[in-house]
Amino acid sequence: MAPVEQDALAVREQLFHDRVRECIICALLFVSLYILCHFIITHFKKHTDFTAVHDDEDAAVNRIALGLCTFTLAVALGAVLLLPFSIISNEVLLSFPQNYYIQWLNGSLIHGLWNLVFLFSNLSLVFLMPFAYFFTESEGFAGSKKGIMARVYETSVVLLLLTLLVLGMVWVASAIVSNNAASRQSLYDLWEYYLPYLYSCISLFGVLLLLLCTPFGLSTMFTVTGKLLVKPRLLEDLDEQLSCTRLEEAAVSRRISSGKASCWLNLNVELLREQFFAIRSKRRKLELRHRASPWQRNLGYPLAMLGLLALTGISVLIVCFHVLELLLDDAAMPRGIQDASLGQVSFSIFGSFGAALQVILIFYLMLSSVVGFYSSPLFTRLLPERQDTPLTKIIGNCVSLLVLSSALPVFSRTLGITRFDLLGDFGRFNWLGNFYIVFLYNMGFAGLTTLCLVKRVSWAVQAELICAFGLHKLPLPVTRSRPLGKPR
Repeated sequence: MAPVEQDALAVREQLFHDRVRECIICALLFVSLYILCHFIITHFKKHTDFTAVHDDEDAAVNRIALGLCTFTLAVALGAVLLLPFSIISNEVLLSFPQNYYIQWLNGSLIHGLWNLVFLFSNLSLVFLMPFAYFFTESEGFAGSKKGIMARVYETSVVLLLLTLLVLGMVWVASAIVSNNAASRQSLYDLWEYYLPYLYSCISLFGVLLLLLCTPFGLSTMFTVTGKLLVKPRLLEDLDEQLSCTRLEEAAVSRRISSGKASCWLNLNVELLREQFFAIRSKRRKLELRHRASPWQRNLGYPLAMLGLLALTGISVLIVCFHVLELLLDDAAMPRGIQDASLGQVSFSIFGSFGAALQVILIFYLMLSSVVGFYSSPLFTRLLPERQDTPLTKIIGNCVSLLVLSSALPVFSRTLGITRFDLLGDFGRFNWLGNFYIVFLYNMGFAGLTTLCLVKRVSWAVQAELICAFGLHKLPLPVTRSRPLGKPR
C-alpha cells in the first residue's frame, strides 16, 4: 500500500474513532440526565395513575407518556447545561492545551451537543409532548377494537391533523412577513425552512417569557430567602415575645376547651380555632429563631441577601454595558457560527474568573425565571406537588420548562451575559439580526429588573425599620364618620 493511501486510511480511521467517541460521550451524558429526570418526575408523580388496579391499559399508556415526559425533561436540563458546559470547556482547553486526558473535549463534540439539543427540542415540542397528551386522552376510534394500538392510531391521526394545521399557519405567517416568491418556494422545504421558522417563533416566545418571568422571579427570590432563613432583628427581645406568645396560646386553648365543656358560653369556636392556629404558627417561628445560633441569625441572612443583590446588580450592569455596545458596535449583536473553535481565546475579558461569573449568572437567571414562572398568577396552578401531580400537569410542566430552557442560550447571548456565540441552528433565528428587537429587549430587561429590585428592596428596608422601632404595634388612627340621618 502506498504511503499516501496509508495516510488517508489513518485519517479516516482517526475520524471514525473520534465520531464513535463523541457518540459514546453524548449517550453517557444523556443517559445520566435521563436517570436524574426519572427520579425527579417519580418524586412528583401521582402513583395512582400508574397502578394497574383499575385498568391495565390506562396504566401502560400513562407509563409510556411518563417516559416521553422524562425524555423531554432531560432535554430541557441538557439545554440549561449547554452554554455553561461550553464556556467551562473553553476555559479548560485554554488552561490545559496539551493535556492528553482532555483531548476528547473539542469543538466537534460541543457542536454536536448543540445540534442534538436543538434536534431533540424540536422533536419534543412538536411531536413527543403533543403525542403524550393526546395519547393519554385517547380511547380509540368508535367501532374499533380496544387496546393500546387503537389509541396509537387515534393519536397519530389527531397529531397529523394538528401538524398540518400548524404548518399551514406557519406558511401563511411566513408568506405575510416575507412577501416574495422566493420565500414561498422555500416553504416547500420542510427541514430547511418550516421547522427552523416554527422553532424560531417558539424561541421568541420563550425569550419573551424569560423577559417577563426573570425580573419577577428576582424580586420573589428575596422574599423566599427571607422566609427560609432566620432574619436578624434589631431592638427586639425574643424571650419576651416567645413568653407572651405561649401565654396567649394557652389562654386561647383554655377558651376553646371551656366553650366545648359548657353550653352556657356563647363562643365562636371556629373563630377561636383559627386564632389558635395562627398563634401556634407564630410561636413555632419564634422558637425556630430562638434556637438559631448567633452566626446563623446575624450572618446567614445578610450574606444571602447581599449575594442576591450582588448577582442582580452585576446582571443589570452587564446588560447596561451591552446596550452601549449595541449602539456603538455592530459586533455586539448576537450571531450564530457553524464552527466551534474552542481553546483559542477566553470569552471574558477577566479570564477564568469572568467565565466562572458568566456561568453563575446563567444559572442564577434560569433559577429566577423558573421561580418567577411558578410565582406568576397565570402559571401558579402548574406548580407540581409531591406524590400528587397528575400526568397532564406533568406534561404541562415539561413543556414549560423546555420552552424556558431552550431559550436560555439565546437569552444569555442577547443580553450580553456571555460572549459565546450561538452554535448550529440556534443562530439561525430570524429575529436575532433585528437591531430594534435586541435593543428593546435589553432595555426592557434592565428597566424591569431595576424597577422590581428597587421596589422589593425599598419595601423590605421600610418593613424592617418599622418592625425594629416597634411602629407596627401602634394603633391605627380611626376617623369617625357622621351617622346617617343626623344633621350637621
